Order: sequence, then structure tokens, then C-alpha cells
Amino acid sequence: MKKILAIAAAAALTAGVSAFAANPFSDVSTDDWAYQAVSDLSDQGVVEGYPDGTFKGERNITRYELAQIIARLMAKEDQLNAEQRATLDKLAGEYADELANLGVRVSNLEKKVGNLYWSGDARMRYQDKTLDNADSWNGRIRINVRGQVNDSTYVQGRFLNEMNFKDSASSDTSMDQLYVNHNFGKDFSVRLGRQPISFGNQAGWLANTHDGYDGAQAAYNNGKLSLTTGYGQFNDSYVKDGTTYADFYGWNKDDNKADFYFARGAYDFDFAKLGVDYISFQDNVVNTKGLNFKPELLGVNLNIPVQQFNVFGEYWKNTTAPDALEDTAWNAGLGYGAANWKKPGTWDLSVAYNNVGNGVYFGGTGWQTNILDAVANAKKLKFWNAMGDVTLAKNVQLHAEYAFAADADQGEDPDDAWTVSLNYKF
Repeated sequence: MKKILAIAAAAALTAGVSAFAANPFSDVSTDDWAYQAVSDLSDQGVVEGYPDGTFKGERNITRYELAQIIARLMAKEDQLNAEQRATLDKLAGEYADELANLGVRVSNLEKKVGNLYWSGDARMRYQDKTLDNADSWNGRIRINVRGQVNDSTYVQGRFLNEMNFKDSASSDTSMDQLYVNHNFGKDFSVRLGRQPISFGNQAGWLANTHDGYDGAQAAYNNGKLSLTTGYGQFNDSYVKDGTTYADFYGWNKDDNKADFYFARGAYDFDFAKLGVDYISFQDNVVNTKGLNFKPELLGVNLNIPVQQFNVFGEYWKNTTAPDALEDTAWNAGLGYGAANWKKPGTWDLSVAYNNVGNGVYFGGTGWQTNILDAVANAKKLKFWNAMGDVTLAKNVQLHAEYAFAADADQGEDPDDAWTVSLNYKF
């Protein structure tokens, strides 16, 4: 293959990666059909010329030279979309020997056995709790395995172990996710099984959705517009000390599962991202006050990036909540920075004000400070929270949260709560 053709193909693979290219080689003129491709990849550091300042695009490229290009593309893998990463994985597999000779650690290949791909994360966490005046020292490890069935279909599962290092020193292992995903083209997909889900823009602000649900969903995503709808039940691992979260807060049925369907949509306007959520429980539930009704929640959220800052907020309403319950919840906040897992020293910080009614909140959160548990005993809880992350080393982050100035409209105001955790990806 001519070197110039290989570079054109590589440029197509990195389409969408920003570059500010200038003329890099004396033998590649601005009139050359491949000028832009060569210039862009040179500016990104993917291709290099010869000491005399030439590119020599008409000579045949060697496997070793192409492996060098692949290795440099792999360093920019986090900037590629899913389709581009899949193509890069295939190229890395084809040139694995040459990459090994270059001393390149191909993480995707090292994790791949046949058609299986492995990844995971781990956490060591200390929590200073507020409601029971206790603290907790615990750990968690999650191992993901993905089996590629064909070009359009994969099966994914996740093994979860959670360990308590204090008091009972308990340890529990389960498989909390197992689902099949099928893509119809590059924009549309369907999924069936025990799978993850989250609502709003706060990674599970209103519900602890990390355990996911058992059901089916269909999704469309073209990079700007995303639409998802599905039906299912919160699964059995949605349990806290023998009682389901939703049952603890009065949002569940007698069989410890909650039937629901949902619809989500988001659009990226470049200057802002707008999201809308809808959740409808399909059976009457009896809450802690003895009220029997079918919860139906509507939510809208907005993120506005301004250089290194991010202005965010969301609003929720339960359209079927009885008068005895507070049927709205909202928050607004400001964030700064971005902690990049691959770049040590990067960090982020956010602060938000929250006003949460008991007719909207239905147990747990993606947050690690459990101050929101107080909503079970109050009609409304107002509080501030701050969160921060810093990347200590590649794939190692320190995370901290602090919830403070809580004001409950019934009963005693909760004390401040905080948590700190050391997180790893592999």
C-alpha cells in the first residue's frame, strides 16, 4: 500500500478530532489531494516525516511504519467515537506483533480473550453518616465482561463484590448486570436483560439506580439527539438491610419490585445540553404515610458549559402525588474543571443547592453522602452539597463529598455528612 493511501485512511479514522494544521512537509503541496489528511495527522503527532523534512508519500509503507501510526492513534483513543474505536481495535489486532516489538502495551488486546473484553473499577470508601451518627469503611470491586457475538450484537455482564471492613466485616458477591445489546446501524439499538439506568443529570440524584432494572429498552443517538424508552422492574438487588430502598421510602409493591416504564430525551445545542425524563409506575404503591397511588414523575435538566465552568440544574414533579406529599424537587449548581482519568493533576469541583420533596424522592442516590435519607421522615429537605475529584495517577482518582446546612421542615435537622473515596479503573 502506498504511504499516502494509508495516511488518508488514518485521517478518516480520526475525523472529528480537532487539529490546527500547517504545511508540515516540503514534498506535500497545498494542491495535493491528501494535503489536509497529512497536515492534520502531523499536527496531532500521529505521523512523522524524515529528517530532511519530506514525507515520501508515494513509497510503499511498511507494516512497522503502519504499526507506529496505530500506536499513536491508540494514545488518542479517548477522543474517538465507538465506531472509530472498534476499527482501531481491529487494526491493533492485525498488527499486534509489530506493536509488541515497539513496546506498546495494547490494553484492549491484553484484556481480550477470543471475543471477550474485560474492564472494571474498584473503590475504597470512608463515610461519615448523618442520620444514625455512625461511620462506615467499605470497599467495592466491579468487573465487566463483554462478549462480541457479531458486528451488531454483544452480551455484557458485571460481577459485583461489596465488602464492609468495619463491624460485621461482611462481603457479598453477585452478578448485578447481564444484558444483550443489538445495534441497528450506528444510531439505533435495543437492549434486553438486567441493565443500568439513571435519571436526570446528577447520575442518579433521585434514585439509587446503580443496580439497574430488569427489562427492555430501545435507544436512538446520533451524537446530538438521544432518545431512550423502556419498560421493566427495579431488580431484587435494590435492597437495603433486607428492605428494598423503594419500600423503605414507600415506593414499592408487596413483591419487592416496582413495575415502571420510562422515556428519556436529550439534545446537545453545543452551548447547552437539555434533557427530559418521564417515569411512570404501573401499580399503586403504599407510601410510609399509608397513601395509595401510582407515582408519575416528570423531570427536566440543563447543563450550560462556559469555558472551564458548568452551570447545571434540574426540576422534577410528581403529577399524581396526594396533597399530603410535597410533589416537587429541584437543584441548581456550578461546577469548575474536569478530572480526566488519563491525566494526573486534573480536577473538578461543584457546589449545588437542593430542595427535595418526599413526593418525588424514592430512595438512595448516586451521591455517597446519605443525607437525603432524611426525606423519609420529612415532607421537604433543603441542603447544600459540594463534590470534588482529582486524578492522582493515571486511572486513579480521589473523590470527596460534603453535605451541609440541611433544613428539614419536620423533625430535627440532619447533621452535616461527608465521604471520601479512592477510585481505580482497569
